[in-house]
Amino acid sequence: MKALLPAYCRLLGYAILLLSIFSPFILMMYGIITDENLLLCKEIIKLFMIVGLLMILLAYTKNENEETEVIRVKAMRNAFFITIIYIFVSMLFRLYKGSNELMDTSSFLIFMAMNVICLEFGIKKAVVDKIFKR
Repeated sequence: MKALLPAYCRLLGYAILLLSIFSPFILMMYGIITDENLLLCKEIIKLFMIVGLLMILLAYTKNENEETEVIRVKAMRNAFFITIIYIFVSMLFRLYKGSNELMDTSSFLIFMAMNVICLEFGIKKAVVDKIFKR
């Protein structure tokens, strides 16, 4: 899978992700998030998280090569399996509890987060492997 975005989008993606993580607390302190607009704010913040994670995933790395493309594909495969395991375990937990209040609507967000984590781990692992193979 080739990168589609320029390298600066990777840093911008992390900034958007950081902003979307801390913005609910700031908005709540200023009274912008209320009971009436809680669901809307939650979905908008999820959307910003997805955009940030996509920017991280699809941006060029510093030393982009064919190996990085292979790492991206492996990260997507690993993230897919980890997300399936997460969804299965959460379904078992909901069945055990006998409640549908804990419905999970953020499976894609979890998939994207696992994908970025696997990608970052794979890239760092490749760098360490290059250092110790010399």
